[in-house]
Amino acid sequence: VQLVDSGGGLVPAGGSLRLSCAASGRSFSADLMAWFRQAPGKEREFVAAIGSSSATTAYTDAAKGRFTISRDDAKNTVYLQMNNLKPEDTAVYTCAAEVTRGGYSAPEAYAYWGQGTQVTVSS
Repeated sequence: VQLVDSGGGLVPAGGSLRLSCAASGRSFSADLMAWFRQAPGKEREFVAAIGSSSATTAYTDAAKGRFTISRDDAKNTVYLQMNNLKPEDTAVYTCAAEVTRGGYSAPEAYAYWGQGTQVTVSS
């Protein structure tokens, strides 16, 4: 099983990026998937999650109104559309899949992780 994150880059404040997380090795259509981020010197933090069949979504307060999580189960891929980016959004963004224990916003809850993609927002 492998999750491959892509789509990061350097953008000016106010810009947009679309991150992708492509899964292989098994289908995650029945599983909750999420995005986390980790800035230098800080702990990994929850950004957004999406349930199976896109029935439910959840966002951290910092992401609400600016970020949109979506999934395409035919492609076994989850996306994070990020608009109106701010310098404080600078971090390595990593997708996660399959909650095995705990709550969806806890990193330790997830069984599978991508390798991460760097997002840098310049002021």
